[in-house]
Amino acid sequence: MTKTAIEIAPNSALLVIDVQKGFDDESFWGPRNNPAAEANIAALMDDWQAAGRPVVLVRHASVQPGSVLAADHPGYDFKDLVEKRSQGALVITKTVNSAFYGTPDLADWLSAQGIGQLVLVGIQTNMCVETTARMAGNLGYDVLVPLDATHTFDLAGSAGLALTADELATATAVNLQGGGFARVITTADLLTA
Repeated sequence: MTKTAIEIAPNSALLVIDVQKGFDDESFWGPRNNPAAEANIAALMDDWQAAGRPVVLVRHASVQPGSVLAADHPGYDFKDLVEKRSQGALVITKTVNSAFYGTPDLADWLSAQGIGQLVLVGIQTNMCVETTARMAGNLGYDVLVPLDATHTFDLAGSAGLALTADELATATAVNLQGGGFARVITTADLLTA
């Protein structure tokens, strides 16, 4: 089976989702996966900016009591790797999982810019990245998700069910690609496209 080449549109938008300092608090979130995520995000941001393609920074302003992502908490701030690359980027603030429910309105901005392709990176793989990718796919965007430029945390559900961060990332990859919402690729796929 031959691999399909990745084509990056000249105005493909890179959405950097919730790369915030609060996600460094292991006592709040628990164990994470993919320690290379931040380096891959930085490489993609550098590549996008060098090519003059648009970058959108999405920030979560949690309304949950005690959250490390609350707007009045230091964890709300972007991680340094994002902050130092933020010049010229559109910043969207949201309080839910999808970047399409933020301010300013992402869909309106994308439409005004004539953007049809989105590359999604960030935190958490199975939460805000996956939710935004599903919505983008439903809205007709060509969505690419370099899974190695995302990370997540172990998660427990009801009735003693639990999945590791790696299991959740695998489930997201299967959901997005298998469900036709997005193409799941790697950072290297994009950097060599």
